[in-house]
Amino acid sequence: MSLTMSFLQKRACARLARTAVRPVCWRSLATATTTTTTNTRPINDHVRIVEVGPRDGLQNEKQTIPLDTKIELVERLARTGLQTIEAGSFVSPKWTPQMANSSEILNHVLNHPPPSALPVTYQFLLPNEKGLDNFLDVYSAHALHEVKSSSSSSQAPNTEPSGPTGSSTSPPTIELSIFTAATETFTQKNTNCSIAESLQRFTPLIARARSHNLRVRAYISVALGCPYEGPDVDPHAVAALAVNLLEMGADTISIADTTGMGTAPRTRELLKTLAAAGVDMGDLALHFHDTYGQALVNAVVGLEAGVREFDAAVAGLGGCPFSPGATGNVATEDVVRLFESLGLRTGVDMEELASAGEWVSRELGRANESRAGKATLARLRRERGKKFGETRGEAA
Repeated sequence: MSLTMSFLQKRACARLARTAVRPVCWRSLATATTTTTTNTRPINDHVRIVEVGPRDGLQNEKQTIPLDTKIELVERLARTGLQTIEAGSFVSPKWTPQMANSSEILNHVLNHPPPSALPVTYQFLLPNEKGLDNFLDVYSAHALHEVKSSSSSSQAPNTEPSGPTGSSTSPPTIELSIFTAATETFTQKNTNCSIAESLQRFTPLIARARSHNLRVRAYISVALGCPYEGPDVDPHAVAALAVNLLEMGADTISIADTTGMGTAPRTRELLKTLAAAGVDMGDLALHFHDTYGQALVNAVVGLEAGVREFDAAVAGLGGCPFSPGATGNVATEDVVRLFESLGLRTGVDMEELASAGEWVSRELGRANESRAGKATLARLRRERGKKFGETRGEAA
């Protein structure tokens, strides 16, 4: 027997010190509680929501979206309490025109961090090293400027720039995302290469990201159904990809149901297969589209498995240009409502989020696809109307 520990074994050992991460346990959330002398609360009850609206949500829009609109969307989302926002993509504008000004968005969040109650992490998607080069043109220039500014600054020590009351003015954290797919046909259509070739492309990309102390998130698209090869994607192929990406240095793997074909049984089977392959649920995120109305059901399956990171898009924005027929991402408002109703914490201000969803829907001239968002706004209007009526009665 070999005494050499695999990468995943070492990673698992390192996680033993993390008391918040629990073993995979297939049980209902109603039983996933721990009782103390003062209260009963869910185990590991914080859920991280990655807001993908500004990137995955907008990339499939047909009309040209002004840069100011994209920046304002990011700023509105930052005010909601969301702590991770996917803000852009350094892909070729020839294939995804809506992402053409991601350099300007990166420059904006670096030089003018949107006010937020807590520091926000901004993610940017990269298809290859050319995308990384374009990203680093902006990122490295900013870093150099910061070094020069700090060395010549006359600002008093131990002081920080002031900002709006209750807001964070600390520099944002930047992370990178890469993507491959679980089927050969989708990978060829999306990136014009095979799965193996896509992994080869990522090796130098991840190494360079590491040299700049940048975390890397890896998407596995069409993990629960492919528009070209059908719904029966091999879960073992997905698990093998996830293991490869983790061993290459990816920090998180986002398992994406790009087509919305996923069902609760197949989601459960996939997560069990990933766990059997040695992938810790703490290393996973789940990314659901709501094409068949199954996204929230599948999210609950993920919660019961121990996953605590989920992607979503405000107002249900989205669709994939390489996945014909796929509708938008699951709406962030609906995900927040679901998780909070189960006693989990998201840290998101639902009213602010619903307002952001209504605003961007209006700006894009499209329907707001979030039921929870629309219900929240209707309640707010009723309450404001009632308050206005009471005020008029007092004045009379």
